[in-house]
Amino acid sequence: MRTSIAVAAVLALSGCEQVEDKAFELKLRAYLRDHPEVIREAAQKLKQKKIAAAARTLDLARPRLERDPRDFVVHPDGHVTVVQFFDNNCLYCSAAAPEVLALIAQSPDVRFVFKQYPVFGSTSDYAARVALTPQGKARGLELYRAFLGQKKLTPARVDALAAKAGLGPADLQLATSDPAIAQQIGDTRALAQEIGLQGVPAFVVGGQVVQGADIDRLRAAITRARSSSLSSMSDSLVRRPAAGY
Repeated sequence: MRTSIAVAAVLALSGCEQVEDKAFELKLRAYLRDHPEVIREAAQKLKQKKIAAAARTLDLARPRLERDPRDFVVHPDGHVTVVQFFDNNCLYCSAAAPEVLALIAQSPDVRFVFKQYPVFGSTSDYAARVALTPQGKARGLELYRAFLGQKKLTPARVDALAAKAGLGPADLQLATSDPAIAQQIGDTRALAQEIGLQGVPAFVVGGQVVQGADIDRLRAAITRARSSSLSSMSDSLVRRPAAGY
C-alpha cells in the first residue's frame, strides 16, 4: 500500500499529476524528506514495471526476431537462438565479428540470426542491401567476414568484396533496385526501435538484450539460454506419457 502511495507521490512531484493544494504539496514534500525510503521503494517499483514491460515487448517480437524467413541464419536447427543487429561499417561490430565467428564455430547447437541494421549512412545501406540479395545470403558468412574485416567500407570496396565472393553485376543491380530488400531493412529498423535498441552491435538471446560488443555477457546469456532449453526438454520428456503395451 505504501509503495502505491509513494508511486503516486513521486509522479505528482515530477509533474505527471498537478498538485493544486499548496498545503498538501508542502506536507507531501516534508513527508518524503523525512521518509526517503518511500522514494526508493517507488523507484524500485517503477523499475520493475519497466523491466516487465520490456520483457513483454521482447516476447511479442520473438517470432519476428528469431523466425523471419528472410534472414540469413547459421545452424538453423540449433536449440538456442542468438539474434545480432549490426552495421557492416560499424567499428564496434567489426571488433565483435571475430568473436561472433568463433562462437559460431564452437556452438553448433546455437542458431545465429543476422539482422542487417544499417545506421551509418549510404555505404552501410548499400552493403546491407548487397548482403540481402539471394546470392549475398548464399555467401552470408563470407560477406560478413569480408565486410566487417574492413576498417572502413566504401561502395567500391563493397563491390570488390562482393565480386570476390562470387556476386556479379546483376546481383549488385538487384541490391539497389529490389523493393523487397528495402522493405526488409525497413522492417528491421522498425523492429529495433520497437524493442528499444540503443545502437549496434546488439544481440538478443531469448528474453535478454546484450547491447554493444560485450562478448562476455553474450556468452553468459547463451549459457543461461542453453540451461533453460535443456530444462524445458527434460520437463517435456518427464511429462510425455509412457508407450502402451
